[in-house]
Amino acid sequence: MIHEYYQYSREQLLERPKIPLEVGADNEAVFRAMADEMVEEIQSRAALGRTCVFICPVGPVGQYPFFVERVNRENISLKHCWFINMDEYLDGEKKWVPMSHPLSFRGFMEREVYSQIRPELNVPEGQRVFPDPENLAYIPELIEKLGGVDVCFGGIGLNGHLAFNEADPSKSPEEFIALKTRVLPISPETRAANAIGDFGGALEDMPSYCVTIGFHEIYHARKIRLGVFRNWHRGVVRRAAYGAPSAEFPVSLLQGREDVLIRMTGMVAE
Repeated sequence: MIHEYYQYSREQLLERPKIPLEVGADNEAVFRAMADEMVEEIQSRAALGRTCVFICPVGPVGQYPFFVERVNRENISLKHCWFINMDEYLDGEKKWVPMSHPLSFRGFMEREVYSQIRPELNVPEGQRVFPDPENLAYIPELIEKLGGVDVCFGGIGLNGHLAFNEADPSKSPEEFIALKTRVLPISPETRAANAIGDFGGALEDMPSYCVTIGFHEIYHARKIRLGVFRNWHRGVVRRAAYGAPSAEFPVSLLQGREDVLIRMTGMVAE
């Protein structure tokens, strides 16, 4: 059986989605929209004299060059910001892969984001946070201390995962939403998709474990903004927007939650 929603045209897709959808003309439009929303949120929180707390991905990453350019050009201070990254790969000892590893998310953020921002504007080092396999309680406690997450930015995996919250059909929606920061094995589907997309197909050298913020941290952000742009996201978006909510496809659990948006390229919508 082929589910009907996989055959939806662009018009059908946008007719009655259970998660709001927005179509950009191309990848650049999607990434610029993400970057602009980051800037707008930072500026609005600064105007109120409040901290700005983001959950940030390394995938998608196309928003960061536009974000960095605006920060530097417009002299936007990030001193009141906390950037909490979603996840990181682990080695065989279940410790962070080194920052020099080509897949390290910590290495990416340092090379492509923090080192590109003028020092007088940059996010303070102590406010650049990654989930730590040796201190799993830190991020949930930090988020509570900071008063919650303003915006969670991210992407969607092939099996519907957000961050590395892999699909788990054994759990009820309530049990899955309650999951917090943890270490877990990466599913074969995710390892294969990431090897193709990020590592030239070198599947045998893909890490097998990760540390990830929990679905709980994502679900309870005040706003959730997801960007999708790959060919296979065509099916992912249709199941997210029209499939049954289930821990078998985690992003579907955002159906009915307020202030969620999936941004996609025109290619994904067709």
